[in-house]
Amino acid sequence: MLFRIHKEGRTILLVAALVLVGLNLAVWNLAQMIFWPVLILSTIFYLVILQFFRNPARVILLADNKIVYAPADGKVCAIEEVFEAEYFKDKRLQVSIFMSPFNVHVNRNPVSGMVNYFRYHPGKYLVAWHPKSSTENERTTIVYDSGNGEILMRQIAGALAKRIKWYIREGERVEQGCDMGFIKFGSRVDLFLPLDAKIEVAMDQQVKGNKTVVARL
Repeated sequence: MLFRIHKEGRTILLVAALVLVGLNLAVWNLAQMIFWPVLILSTIFYLVILQFFRNPARVILLADNKIVYAPADGKVCAIEEVFEAEYFKDKRLQVSIFMSPFNVHVNRNPVSGMVNYFRYHPGKYLVAWHPKSSTENERTTIVYDSGNGEILMRQIAGALAKRIKWYIREGERVEQGCDMGFIKFGSRVDLFLPLDAKIEVAMDQQVKGNKTVVARL
């Protein structure tokens, strides 16, 4: 499969390549005895950044708005009934996915439908698995009307993530599985589902965007 790079990483990768090439040329000219260790460390560092911005093609095999697909790669870090205070103002089932720096960080639409609500909230940078990160960290809130009810999704910045990107807007109709955003360097995505949704994942399970079924409505 072709190794694709997400558009959010192209400038960073170019700048990093130029800086590292310059660093290695300087080391070669000034301190050749440490050139090879520096070259090896530089290569490893660049490969870490490169893999972070990978964007594998993920085609949904069964498009169905009664199915909620994982919007991101990562580990399920929360499954619980909570009170959602921003939009629904009632109880919902929350499923949270923690993305480590080694996961794919592309965010995708979990269902098709109308974006009924969108808000960006500046905030703190608590570690992404902290319980208060869902309400206190920098985040976005998106509400999808799938035709089978509304579901809410949050992109949440973590301790390392300083930039949330989104490509949707309120009032727009979106397609299940299409890219809707990106979070740089460690983050989390929350889903808030109806109480009667059937959860199909378990705690600590590794999930993949567009591949893993999170719930059925």
